[in-house]
Amino acid sequence: MLIDFFYTLKENGVPVSIKEFLLLLEALEKRVVDCSFDDFYYLARLMLVKNEAHFDKFDRAFASYFQGIEASFDEKAAIPLDWLVKRAMRELSPEDKARLEKFGYDKLLDRLKELLKEQKERHEGGSKWIGTGGTSPFGHGGYNPEGIRIGGESTHRRAVKVWEERQYRDYDTSREIGTRNIKVALRRLRRFAREGAADELALDDTIRATASNAGYLDLRMRPERRNNTKVLMLFDVGGSMDDHIQRTEELFSAARTEFKNMTFFYFHNCVYDHLWRHNSRRGSERFDTWDVLRTYPPDTRLIFVGDATMSPYEILAKGGAIDHHNEESGAEWIKRFTQAFPSHVWLNPEPEHLWDYRQSIAIMRKLISDRMVPLTLDGLERGMRLLSK
Repeated sequence: MLIDFFYTLKENGVPVSIKEFLLLLEALEKRVVDCSFDDFYYLARLMLVKNEAHFDKFDRAFASYFQGIEASFDEKAAIPLDWLVKRAMRELSPEDKARLEKFGYDKLLDRLKELLKEQKERHEGGSKWIGTGGTSPFGHGGYNPEGIRIGGESTHRRAVKVWEERQYRDYDTSREIGTRNIKVALRRLRRFAREGAADELALDDTIRATASNAGYLDLRMRPERRNNTKVLMLFDVGGSMDDHIQRTEELFSAARTEFKNMTFFYFHNCVYDHLWRHNSRRGSERFDTWDVLRTYPPDTRLIFVGDATMSPYEILAKGGAIDHHNEESGAEWIKRFTQAFPSHVWLNPEPEHLWDYRQSIAIMRKLISDRMVPLTLDGLERGMRLLSK
């Protein structure tokens, strides 16, 4: 029966060979995996697909060929507890959500201070007190257009401040899968120059000098050709950027390979008065943003990497940072960076067609003179052209 499956894969553009197909049959004969539909899927994909770029084609071919075949399941299996918790949450219609009132940043903080003094017991599903579920702007697990999340995990990503110690993860610099095309796009920014000691053989000059010297060898040396482009990359980390970790890691790894004169720092949502290099030590090992602005020369290429998806207060308001009190607005710090480094660009992993629906993205694009491009191969090429001007 699997012969037709082989031809279905070929018809859908999966470059599978007869040898790989025979190996799959041999693995099935030797019972390398248990006799379940899911195990067969993963085994077949492992043995027949040589490049992750063909995963989608494989899935379409698999679904087409095995249409109507359902995996067996245990009818007595327990329903996961988190499913029940989700069902207990209030489900609001778009009209209900639109009717919810926004307090405004300052009133929101003042109201929280009042509730901390007044509230004496736990609440769930309400619209006023600090609690879970419901429509109150304080707590977690519910919905409010602007709120302060206290504990729990982000659900609707509407919080303008988070009341907890947040843990972020450093981006992996050794990630290699999928970075080849990114490296090609980044190479448009490279600028080579010969600097330093003359320790490399200049072959053409040596041949000319030797010929002019009646055949007596006359070695000519020159400095090594190096990429002298200076790059400063600022990475947004945590929160909504968790959805884009893979592409960001691929970019990070490719940039570390292509740019030898590259420095990076982390920030969360917007740049403020400090940055950091290691997320595990961000509370104790901070870099003053003023020092960063003064350390690197004006010809440094500045690259922001982030989805620019946040509360507008985080950009425009003093004290608007989601996890600390900032004395100056994020907008002021963004202006300082763009003035210090005229050659700058913002790489945004959010799909470009969604930008018009994000108020914070519109604000950030205006602050950086619309030098924002999507984190795609086409976007990278556009961004490198902007940085090369």
